[in-house]
Amino acid sequence: MKKVLVIYQSQTGQLKRVVESFVSKLADEEIQVHVRAIEPIEKLPYPSTFYQFADEFPEAVHMDGCEIKEVEFLDDNYDLIIVGYTIWFLSPSSSIVGFLKSEQAKKLFYDTPVVTLIACRDMWIMAQEKMKVLLEKLNAKLIDNVVLTDQGKGIYSFVTTPRWLLTGKKDAFWFFPKAGISQNDIDEASRFGIRLNEALKNDEQKSGKPLLKNLNAVSVDGKLVAAEKIATRSANIWAKLIKLCGDKKTLGRKIAMTFYSAFLVILVFTVVPISIIVRKIVNSFQEEKLKKIAKKYEEPSGR
Repeated sequence: MKKVLVIYQSQTGQLKRVVESFVSKLADEEIQVHVRAIEPIEKLPYPSTFYQFADEFPEAVHMDGCEIKEVEFLDDNYDLIIVGYTIWFLSPSSSIVGFLKSEQAKKLFYDTPVVTLIACRDMWIMAQEKMKVLLEKLNAKLIDNVVLTDQGKGIYSFVTTPRWLLTGKKDAFWFFPKAGISQNDIDEASRFGIRLNEALKNDEQKSGKPLLKNLNAVSVDGKLVAAEKIATRSANIWAKLIKLCGDKKTLGRKIAMTFYSAFLVILVFTVVPISIIVRKIVNSFQEEKLKKIAKKYEEPSGR
């Protein structure tokens, strides 16, 4: 009997649905699947107010993690672990970070093949690089990565995603598309479970090689990588400044987050449009370089 652990934490419920689809055709009489949700001790409400969610920014960026409840009913060893996570401020969510820094994780992940499963807006590359570091510290073996992104791409999601998180509304409005991952993409995530079922029965996970090649597990737009790196560096600087202004729930932090939010709004409606035009011109002269960059960050699973 093969055993698979699926660990995740879903703020809005979307990742939960993605996980359910992903594993729907994985378990059978030969493969046992344990699905466990991470529970933070102090749970961020959903929907949350602007300042409730913004309060998480510095700690999320700095990968501090949050206190979590011990995950119950786990076995000592698994043949494969699937880590489902969302992106908080260009980093893995604080709950997942908290779990991966726990004593439980040290025992579970050691020398174990891991598949990461990301459900997010569209900027996930730098978060996955941070995830790789966390897994490396646990001596885990990352063999695959699957990424499902929102149907509303680019600048649209700067509006639709915050609206969803702060109001619970994800429907289309005006000229904005519906927020979140399309139901079709969620349903089709079951193809990964089918492939993993076959691979586990043949002990392919022991090879350390990717199991989800040629399944369109992940697609990277090389043009966006530079922008994401710049955004990550900016977030790190602001996170340090905001931390200096006060702890969580203090007036100083609220004031600092207000300034940061104003900075972002100005950036999105002034610098970003100009940057998009400039990047299009520059990128037209470096297509081969961008393809290599995309291929690098699409590993290990690729398209």
